[in-house]
Amino acid sequence: MHPLRIACLDKLNWRNRAYALVLLCVTTAVPLPAQTFTTLHNFDNIDGPLGALVQATNGNLYGTTSGGGAESAGTVFKITPSGTLTTVYSFCARSGCSDGEFPYTGLVQATNGSLYGTTTGGGANGDGTVFKITPSGVLTTLHSFDGTDGYLPCTALVQATNGNLYGTTVQGGANGAGTVFKITPSGTLTTLYSFCSQSGCTDGKSPFSSLVQATNGNLYGTTFEGGADCVPDGCGTIFKITPSGTLTTLHRFDFTDGVDPEAGLVEATNGNLYGTTADGGATDSGTVFKITPSGTLTTLYSFCSQSNCADGYDAADLVQATDGNFYGTTELGGAHCVPDGGCGTIFKITPGGVLTTLHSFDGTDGGNPEFGLTQDTNGKFYGTTQDDGSDNGGTIYSLSVGLGPFVETQTSSGKVGAAVKILGTDLTGATSVTFNGTAATFTIVSKSEITTTVPTGATTGPVKVVTPGGTLTSNVNFRVTP
Repeated sequence: MHPLRIACLDKLNWRNRAYALVLLCVTTAVPLPAQTFTTLHNFDNIDGPLGALVQATNGNLYGTTSGGGAESAGTVFKITPSGTLTTVYSFCARSGCSDGEFPYTGLVQATNGSLYGTTTGGGANGDGTVFKITPSGVLTTLHSFDGTDGYLPCTALVQATNGNLYGTTVQGGANGAGTVFKITPSGTLTTLYSFCSQSGCTDGKSPFSSLVQATNGNLYGTTFEGGADCVPDGCGTIFKITPSGTLTTLHRFDFTDGVDPEAGLVEATNGNLYGTTADGGATDSGTVFKITPSGTLTTLYSFCSQSNCADGYDAADLVQATDGNFYGTTELGGAHCVPDGGCGTIFKITPGGVLTTLHSFDGTDGGNPEFGLTQDTNGKFYGTTQDDGSDNGGTIYSLSVGLGPFVETQTSSGKVGAAVKILGTDLTGATSVTFNGTAATFTIVSKSEITTTVPTGATTGPVKVVTPGGTLTSNVNFRVTP
């Protein structure tokens, strides 16, 4: 487990399981389906990459490391899909680390082209920051937390359809139990909600996950602790919050259906939200669940259901791929690195709950993938591990499961006339762009980016781009708003 994660969770008095469950296991070879797995980069210090990668409009992937760099305070890096890595920025470059230090999670690219993220430390008050950085590496500190407005932002940001960015802090706020905040792209921060505002913290506390905006316009997330059960700390909750700050608790975990949801949620094409818990469930090793936007939860899978925990445990965020299935990672378990807890896995799970282990890390190819996967528009998945690899500092890897290329819109909704960026892998020579069959005018910016506007007459549906190599379809329907 990564030292920064331990530090974050120790501040929450986390009930560390210390891998006790897997220590009882013995090594057993588990056959896995053939996959094309490639280690793209090996980090050479103990502070490897943290957070999921994000594909930018220039075609490169961007991420952060929790340490290392020129000041040993973390970095922002970019890596090409083929594996060439460049350090874009080293934190603590300014006096007193006013630019922040120790980023703990990934980045998001906003519609203005800049990347946004958070650091868990540094800033004017030492309580962490929100920053923006250009793809070429020019960093601006937008906000320094001071405790009253939050402390320890350990989650990635999400840009909502109103253009603002939303995030959470694990601690701080009016009750010291974490917050939900919004921040404008230029840096004006507003605290929307302080957790533990209800008696007994039944509204949850310590959100350790990113938010997701659903098609209904509300934001959804989880809290690591709080709720009505598992006193005194609580098993955690699932909540929705309006962009203006009205929070509703949708579900309170009771251990039988999971406990300690660290990961965020993903909205599936069927309209339900899917997520994972770190612990609890039938085997006390975490779960995969779905929940309706109104709050009906179904447990789909309990990890460590297979002999020797070959299916892994302590799962991260899920991503729904273009084949309709969900893909994710477990930090622990798997077929290798036993009895030391397991090096972790990559898995696929259907919307109905059928899980397949695709890859078990063995240390040489990395270990302990704490964060989830990103599906690049080339069809491959990209991810990071915190440990191991040839230089024992973590890795960046790709995994191909045979899914073809697609396009992704930025954003996924808008009115007629709204500007839209289309991300792809080989868009040079494109001859047509349509919104659910309605033709749009467009400009080819590069092989990885097209700019367009929502055409008159467009309706909700897929965006398609015709290229010399074939027709590419968007991974989600573009939603045309009134």
